[in-house]
Amino acid sequence: MTEWYHINDIGKLDSPTLVVFPERVRANIREAISMVENVTQLRPHVKTNKSAQATQLMLDAGITKFKCATIAEAEMLGMIDAPDVVLAYQPLGPKLRRFIELVKKYPATKFACLTDNMYAAQEQGDAFASNDLEISVYVDLNVGMNRTGIIPGEKAIELCKFCSSTRGIRFAGLHAYDGHIRSKDFEMRTIECDNAFSMIEKLKEQLLKIGIASPNIIAGGSPTFPIHSKRKNIECSPGTFIYWDKGYSDLCPEQNFRPAAVLVTRIISLPSATRVCTDLGHKSVAAENEIGRRVFFLNASDLTPVGQSEEHLVCEVIEGHDHKTGDVLYGLPYHVCPSVALYERVYIVEDGEVTGEWKNIARDRKINI
Repeated sequence: MTEWYHINDIGKLDSPTLVVFPERVRANIREAISMVENVTQLRPHVKTNKSAQATQLMLDAGITKFKCATIAEAEMLGMIDAPDVVLAYQPLGPKLRRFIELVKKYPATKFACLTDNMYAAQEQGDAFASNDLEISVYVDLNVGMNRTGIIPGEKAIELCKFCSSTRGIRFAGLHAYDGHIRSKDFEMRTIECDNAFSMIEKLKEQLLKIGIASPNIIAGGSPTFPIHSKRKNIECSPGTFIYWDKGYSDLCPEQNFRPAAVLVTRIISLPSATRVCTDLGHKSVAAENEIGRRVFFLNASDLTPVGQSEEHLVCEVIEGHDHKTGDVLYGLPYHVCPSVALYERVYIVEDGEVTGEWKNIARDRKINI
C-alpha cells in the first residue's frame, strides 16, 4: 500500500524542501471547527502557515478571526481581506508606525493589537489619536508564561481602566497565552490550564464591578485548545493544527489533527559503514530542539540523527543497511512553525502528484509595509 506522504513524481522536486497536502489541511480545519460550539470562537494564529493560500482555506471554511505575531503576517491577512485580525504583539516605536500604516492601507480589515503596561498604552494611544484613529487594544496578561504580559491584579485593573479612557484606544478585552502548560498528561494539563484561567476570570469579575463590562477574552494555544474550546464566550488561538507536527502529535495525542506538511530530503553521502548523510541541515528544519527531536523520518525509522550543520544532517545506522545515495526520505518536523519560516515556498501535493506551490510570503520581515 502506498503511504499517504508518497510523491509519485518526486523527481520534480529538488531537496531539501517542504511539501503540503491540501486535503489534510482542509481536514484539520474541519476538525478545529468541530471542536468549538461556534466557529466565531476560533481565532487561529497564522504564524504556522505564513501563506495566503492556507489562510484562504480557513476563510473559505467560515473562519473570520485571526491572530498573528508580525507586521508581515498582519499584512498578509490584510491582503486577503481577513475581516478581524489581532496582532498578538505590543507594537512600539518603528513597529507602531508600521502598524498604523497597515491599518490605513487595509481598511477592509479590523486590526487590533496588544499592550501590557501604562507607558506602552500611552505611546499607542498618542500615536493612534494623532493619526485620527481609534484602535482596539487587548491587555496582555501573564498567567505563568513569564514572557510578556501583566500579572492579573491591581496593576492590570489600572491598565484596563487606562485603556478604557485613553484617547486613540478602544479597550477590547484580555489576551492570555499559556504556552508554558505542556504536560502530556491531559488531566494534569487541564488542571494547570484551569488554574491559570481562574486568574483571568477573577480579573474579569473585578472589571465588571467597576463598570468595565464583559471584556472579550482570547486564550490559549495548541496544547490547551481542547480545554479552552469548551468554555463559553472565549476565543481560542491554536495555530499548529493547520499543518500539525511530530512534537504536538507526541504531546497532544488527544487531538485528532493529522500531519499535513512533510520535509523531503535525500541521502547525499555514505561517509562510513554506519553513517548516512542527508541534505537536511540547520537551514532546512527548526534546530532549537536537541538533535534527536528535529525530524522524524516516516520511511527510515532506523536512522538516528547524531550531527547537523548548515547543509547536512548526519545519521547513525546499523552496519549492513541498504540505504543508498539518492534515496528520498520523508520527514515530519518536530516543530513545524519555524521550519516553515525556512522556506520561501511550499510545494503542493494532491493525489500523489506535485500540482503547484504556495509562497510563504509572511515569513519575510517585510512585504510592502
